[in-house]
Amino acid sequence: MSENTPSAHEYGPPPAPEEMEAAMAAHASDEMERLRQELAELKTKSADLADQFLRAKAEAENARRRAEDEVAKARKFGIESFAESMLPVADSLDAALAIQNATAQQLREGSDATLRQLQSALERNKVLAINPATGEKFDPHQHQAISVVPAAQEANTVVAVLQKGYAIADRVLRPALVTVTAPK
Repeated sequence: MSENTPSAHEYGPPPAPEEMEAAMAAHASDEMERLRQELAELKTKSADLADQFLRAKAEAENARRRAEDEVAKARKFGIESFAESMLPVADSLDAALAIQNATAQQLREGSDATLRQLQSALERNKVLAINPATGEKFDPHQHQAISVVPAAQEANTVVAVLQKGYAIADRVLRPALVTVTAPK
């Protein structure tokens, strides 16, 4: 044997099989305990994650339900502001009809005032008139040509407005009914 290789007597006698078995059992017992602890920790984490998931799911469901309620309320009461601005117009018409012997002048003044109230209410609610000027280029998105007439002005332009149109924001509620010039 070389000097660097230990001899059997330096390690001591080999362990008895019972000692080996006991050492292995102790090691297995330690490993089982470690695995039990790890399993318990994982079960706790799993339960926490499941709880967090259920809470998040419930919160998302509540948010969805609240959003649906808000949309339903917006649909139901969206016209409330418009209706409130129409009430003075209705009051003015009621007051005009309550006058028994109104003169033509009084009726005219009352009608003018009521029309101004109505126009103001429409404008406050973003309902704007489409009333093209004579000579304005015909726009099929905002105008509806009722007739085509020969005229001295440029072809395909508005000659007369028969009925104003209306738009809310960029959406046409009713196109303006117009007469346009014939192509030359």
